[in-house]
Amino acid sequence: MKKLKVVVYAISKNEEKFVKRFVSSMKEADDIYVLDTGSSDQTVSLLEKEGVHVSSKVIDPWRFDEARNASLSLVPEDVDICVCTDLDEVFESGWREKLEKIWQEKKINRLRYLYHWRFDENGRATTTFHINKIHSRHGFVWKHPVHEVLVPLFTLQKEYQTDEIVLNHYPDVFKSRSSYLPLLELSIQEDPEDDRNMHYLGREYMFYGRWQEAIATLHRHLKLKSATWKDERCASMRFMARSYAHLGFLEEAFYWYEKAIKEAPYLREGYVELAYLCYYEQRYFDVYFYLKQALLISKPSDSYINEDFAWNEKVYDLLSFAAFQLGFYDESYLYAKEALVRLPNDERLQKNVEEISKYVQIM
Repeated sequence: MKKLKVVVYAISKNEEKFVKRFVSSMKEADDIYVLDTGSSDQTVSLLEKEGVHVSSKVIDPWRFDEARNASLSLVPEDVDICVCTDLDEVFESGWREKLEKIWQEKKINRLRYLYHWRFDENGRATTTFHINKIHSRHGFVWKHPVHEVLVPLFTLQKEYQTDEIVLNHYPDVFKSRSSYLPLLELSIQEDPEDDRNMHYLGREYMFYGRWQEAIATLHRHLKLKSATWKDERCASMRFMARSYAHLGFLEEAFYWYEKAIKEAPYLREGYVELAYLCYYEQRYFDVYFYLKQALLISKPSDSYINEDFAWNEKVYDLLSFAAFQLGFYDESYLYAKEALVRLPNDERLQKNVEEISKYVQIM
């Protein structure tokens, strides 16, 4: 099998804490190229000390696609495979050998691989999906000011998906994302028919508590002809419901949560969010019903849409409470114990198990 030339490329700004871990993970490549966009810490010197090829360029006004394209331009023309990463990402070892084998056997020019985007406090991946940022050197360009995507130009894309190559994301949780909202607004100005960023913009308005703008934008997302992915449509409906609830329009909130469930009944998130709304309305049988429905879905979908609240101890904690209110003490006890298994050091959950056990008749 022919040995291919594999290069990693990335952008950076003030990420000195990640340099050693990043280089250790990426050193299976032949070379690493990083475009630094204005670090004021030791990121550049540390990268250079590790043997990374570093160039500096301030992107003003800032756009992620321009930065990505500038970093890609650093990669030599004779490279066979380009691997785009960030400094807060880590490949599981052995990725290079697997990549070369797949690349040649499948005769591809782009690879989709497993991405663990978020982990819980115990190191368990809670949000996992596939990304496709490995590609051939020529025929691709980055597009969009934020939530940028790699798009083919004049070449026919030949893509393959694998779970053999795994990339883990360990972000700096204190890093500001304040630039995302204006960049998303710019993205939609440039491409108002882009369903993906329309959804992201509506979600961003929701994050900022701009409920009316969130609702209007998410409505626009749902009306786009290209907005056909049910998982994302379901999320837009949930976010609309969440926004309506914050505005005090509970009838509309219930309506959109129910639509979200109908749109994607295989996703837990809609059932769980609706159960929470029922909890605030003291509709405990409905809480019980929707959470029991949620538990019939045994694993998260393969998309970024998954949310922790639908998969951690909160589901069992709330179900235990609802069952107790309905007089289902045995069930309440079992669910309380399930919640405690997932968060064993939580004093409130420990006390719940102890108190509910007093009502249990037969175990």
